[in-house]
Parts: sequence; structure tokens; C-alpha cells
Amino acid sequence: MSSLGMLKYALAKHQVDSRDRSQEVRMEVAARIQDIKYDVFRWRYGLSIPMKLSLALGIACLAGLLAQVRFVLPWSPVPVTGQTFAVLLAGVLLGRWWGGISMALYVGLGIAGVPWFQGLNSGLGYLAGPTGGYIIGFIMAALFLGYFTDKYVRSRSFLSMLGLMLFANFILVYVPGLLQLGLWLNIVQGEPASSTALLGMGLVPFIAGDITKAVVAAAIARGVTPKRAYGREVDGDKWASWRIP
Repeated sequence: MSSLGMLKYALAKHQVDSRDRSQEVRMEVAARIQDIKYDVFRWRYGLSIPMKLSLALGIACLAGLLAQVRFVLPWSPVPVTGQTFAVLLAGVLLGRWWGGISMALYVGLGIAGVPWFQGLNSGLGYLAGPTGGYIIGFIMAALFLGYFTDKYVRSRSFLSMLGLMLFANFILVYVPGLLQLGLWLNIVQGEPASSTALLGMGLVPFIAGDITKAVVAAAIARGVTPKRAYGREVDGDKWASWRIP
């Protein structure tokens, strides 16, 4: 083989070796990231009750903070707020029961006088107002998402989580929200609101924003949750054969 041929061969082999090494490094980094996510969720799963309570209070504070990010709609007593983003992530980050407990803390402390409902409001009277049903729905949504996150490894894919979040948002939050809004309008106006008017005030203006928040929250959940069992998942022995998107 000529010197030129040997040089070409050496360069080609070097390029192949470099690509192989780069692939190995990427695989090692990806595996390390998965290990870190597993360690964090395993740590969260085994925390003491006081520590879990502290984390739940932190998420409740986040919900109270995002509740102040609001846009008032002239035709509706229900404003656009950012707090549902915290609700969607509460169950994912805190798990089966503690996501719901975080939202229960948000509701309970708000009733007790902490001014972190939207517009820096608080008290039982606020919960009896037009948005109280949505706030009660926050607890059910966080419990629902926490249950699936801790119970099923498969639920931690982007598409699965997005579907669960959309169900939690539009069924578990909006159904009690619309029921109470309708009751409140009936009391204030002295006659029932039509279905069209009720949906126009309590659902339709929020669809696009809530879908956007669910997509972002599902992407975050996909990124931070481990794709293997860290607790008592019922499908924990099957995850290794899956490619979870």
C-alpha cells in the first residue's frame, strides 16, 4: 500500500473511531442522566412525612404564585391564570398522595387566610364564588396524575402524560368548575345561565391556553421522570422491553 493510501486509511479509521467514541460518550451521558432521575424519584419516594409535607407546601406556594399571573376577561368572572401549570406538575413531582395534599394545602391555607388565591384573595367566601369549583378540582387533578405517575412506568411517556393531563384539566377541573359557576350565576342573576353562555364564560376562552400548558407540563414530566420503576409500579418488570417516547 502506498503512503497516500495508508494515510487515507488512517484518517478513515480515525473518523470511525471518533464517531464510535462520541456515540459511547452520548450513551454514557444519557445513562447517567437516567440514573440521576431515578435516584431523585427514589429519594422522593422514601422521604419522611415531614419532608414530604415541606415539598407539598412548596408546590402549594408555587400554585399561589402562579395564581397571581392572571388576565381578566371582560365577559367572564373567571380569569385566565397560570396556576393550573403547578397543578399538572404537582402529582408528577410529588407522587400518588402528596400532589393532592399539596393542592389541599393550597385550598385549606387559602380558606384560613393566606392571600394566595388569584388577585391576592383568601377566605371561605372566595371559595364559594365563581371560581371555587375549579380550585376544588385542582385537588382531584393532582391526585389523579400522582396516582398514574407512581403506579405506571408507561404513564411517564410524553403522549401518555399529555393524555392524562388533558383529562385531568378538562374533566376533573372543569366539570366541578362549571357546575359551581353555573350555580353562582343562577344565584347572582336569579335565573339559570344557558349552556352556551356558561361554556363561553367558563371553558371556551381557556382551551388554547390550557392545551399549551398541558403540552409544556407533559414535556417537563417526560424529561424529569425516570423510565424505570422506583417504587411499586405494577408494570415495573416490563419497562426494560419498552421504548418510551
